[in-house]
Amino acid sequence: MKLVSWNVNGLRAIVGKGFADIFESMDADIFCLQEIKLQEGQLDLNFDGYTSYYSYAEKKGYSGTASFSKVKAISERHEIGEERHDHEGRVVVLEYDEFYLVNVYTPNSQSELARLDYRMDWENEFLSFVKTLNARKPVVICGDMNVAHNEIDLANPKTNRNNAGFTDSERACFSRLLEAGFVDSFRHLHPDEKGAYSWWSYRGRAREKNVGWRIDYFVVSERIADKLLDARIHPEITGSDHCPVSIEIDLK
Repeated sequence: MKLVSWNVNGLRAIVGKGFADIFESMDADIFCLQEIKLQEGQLDLNFDGYTSYYSYAEKKGYSGTASFSKVKAISERHEIGEERHDHEGRVVVLEYDEFYLVNVYTPNSQSELARLDYRMDWENEFLSFVKTLNARKPVVICGDMNVAHNEIDLANPKTNRNNAGFTDSERACFSRLLEAGFVDSFRHLHPDEKGAYSWWSYRGRAREKNVGWRIDYFVVSERIADKLLDARIHPEITGSDHCPVSIEIDLK
C-alpha cells in the first residue's frame, strides 16, 4: 500500500500547476493533502477510482485537509473531539479494517510564537486522541506537523533555535508522541540521512540551495513499523513550498 501526503498551500492554486498529472503519476492508494484553503463548493475535485474526504475550516481561505482513497473507509471523522480545536479543518480521520489514517495539519506557532500556547493545547489533545485510536487498532498519522524534530531535520538549527517549528516545547511534543508508541517512518528507515527536507522558504532561493526543514511526516504505530517497506521525500515535485512525502507499507 502506497500513501502520499502533501501540503499543497492552496488546492485551487496547485490545480493550475499540473496537480492532476502529479496525482496520477504517484499512483497512491491514499493521497492526503493539507492547507487546501477551500470552503465547500469552491472546487469540485474528485478522481476516478477514489473516494474523496474533505475537512473545511470555517475561516475562508484557511487551513483545511483532504484525503482521496481507493478503498472506501469504514468510518470518517473531521475532529479530534475538543470543540475549541475543531473549527479549522485540521484533520481527516479514516478508519479501515487494518488501521486508522489520521491526516493532520498541525497549527503553526506563528511569528514571535503568537500561537504557541494554542499549539501546546492542540498537541496535548491530539496526543490523547491518537493514543485512544492506537488502543483500538494501529494508526498511521501523516501531514504537515510543523516541527523539525531534531537538528538533522533542518539546515540551520543553531540560528532557528526557538523559532516557530523548532522550539524546545514543540520538539518535546513530537518526542512525547514517539514515546507513546509511535515511530517516525523516515527516520526509522533513514536514521542518518542529512539534507532531507520537505519545506523551503520562498525567500533567498532556499529550495534551490536546499536550505530547508523536514516538517512533513508519516508516523506509524510502533507495532507496525516492521511492515514499512519504504519512506521517501519527493523534492523534485514542485508547485508548493512543501513537497510530497510517501511511504509504502504492507498491512495485509
